[in-house]
Amino acid sequence: MRQPAARTDVPVQNSGSAQGRAGADGLDRFNTAPPAEAEAALLECCGSRRWAWRVAAHRPYPDLDALLAAADEAGYDLSPVDLAEALAAEVSSGLHHAAPHSAHLALRAAHAAYESRFGHVFVICLDEFEPAEQPDQVLAGIRARLGHDPDQERVVTADEMRRLARGRIIELVSGS
Repeated sequence: MRQPAARTDVPVQNSGSAQGRAGADGLDRFNTAPPAEAEAALLECCGSRRWAWRVAAHRPYPDLDALLAAADEAGYDLSPVDLAEALAAEVSSGLHHAAPHSAHLALRAAHAAYESRFGHVFVICLDEFEPAEQPDQVLAGIRARLGHDPDQERVVTADEMRRLARGRIIELVSGS
């Protein structure tokens, strides 16, 4: 999972919720940003240049739901090369430095086993989990997905990338 990166000037704070009217000011800034800035902001959401270009090229979006739908559509159309590019931009998730040494070792070993089997970092969207639950979810996810065949895992990985991109886009336009 990619660590939060420094954001461009595209997003702004907004008092609305994440859906519907949420991020109207941020969405307006995104819609009117120069193409290179919009694409750079989108590359922070998903590391595929083709995906970022495609989502940016369809601006302006009338609302967040339309932007998310376009991002999903572009995500479903990722070629294996585009997905590999997006995965190369991701970083394996870690633990808080205060976590026990044994937990760090277990997570490192699990990530290494996954990367050895599938050739890329493990990605998982943890938006619905509290921070304290996330390490357990990562370990459980890796263990479960190690049993997948490569084709099955490619489908799951692409879906997780779409979910990650959606959450990052919401953050981008809402400023949260």
